[in-house]
Amino acid sequence: MPNTGSKVAPEERLVNLVVALLATDQGLTKDTILGSVSGYREQSEAGASKDALEKMFERDKESLRSLGVPIETLGDYADPDDLREARYRIATDDYALPDEVSLTAAEAALLDLAGTVWHETSLSVDARAGLRKIRALGIPTTEPLGAYAPRISVRDAAFAPLQRAIETARVVAFDYLKPGEHAPRARRARPLVLLEYEARWHLHAHDLDADAPRTFLLSRIVGEVAVTRVSFDPGLRAGAGERARTLLDELAASQSALVEVHPGTEAALRLARRASPAAQGLRIPFVDAHVLADELASYGPEVRVVEPAELRRLVVSRLRAALARSGGSA
Repeated sequence: MPNTGSKVAPEERLVNLVVALLATDQGLTKDTILGSVSGYREQSEAGASKDALEKMFERDKESLRSLGVPIETLGDYADPDDLREARYRIATDDYALPDEVSLTAAEAALLDLAGTVWHETSLSVDARAGLRKIRALGIPTTEPLGAYAPRISVRDAAFAPLQRAIETARVVAFDYLKPGEHAPRARRARPLVLLEYEARWHLHAHDLDADAPRTFLLSRIVGEVAVTRVSFDPGLRAGAGERARTLLDELAASQSALVEVHPGTEAALRLARRASPAAQGLRIPFVDAHVLADELASYGPEVRVVEPAELRRLVVSRLRAALARSGGSA
């Protein structure tokens, strides 16, 4: 019976591989890696075939490269094109930040803190690669900072698959439920950028059925996002963030709500950041009446909507629904 060995998590195996490849100037052969690096060694001792281990190594190598880790493949000294005894390494010069970039201990600590705020699936490939380079500098940071690190999770399940589709330039398909509609409609789109606007995540994409640019609210995507095998020109992503934000800014500027807010409340503090003073309260530009209604209703009696009437109706309906759920009566 083969030795089962101790199981090493895939993430730990990847870290061990990075450390091993950083520690060598000459490079390591595949056989050396499979026989000595923790994660592969245990699998080998448990009876895994060499073919299975080699496939695991190839997958790990591609995963690291997709995350921005610069793994080099070195051929024979006499014949560089001969890869039968290829060696692998991570050149520290490629893994380090440029010489012209320098960080103080405080700056490194703040950047590291910013990185820990987000779950891994929330960071882009470039952001993850940059964060690893910052941590690789070895600059000492102020220890207490970690105790104050918040955790921001991407609550919309659609975020991670859409991000992957954007990075790989693949068409996506999903069901989208618009306010007032009783059933979602199937959408196919080229995803170009994800952006946060009015505290909500949006997807800016080219809708293939409408053959026009569209912005989708992630919270209205129903079910799973399917990332298809259909690719598109990655160049279409260039400037998409600026275009999307400009369109949203223009839409917000074209419509606004007038609200009365009790001074000194949380609503007054938060809404004042994006509102302008008005004779009867605050004038708030908005993109989506339903999104704004959700926010205003969450403040309860701290806010009263003066206009438009449709927004007031949406807020009142949400408050009545909340009251009904609590067992009260209007």
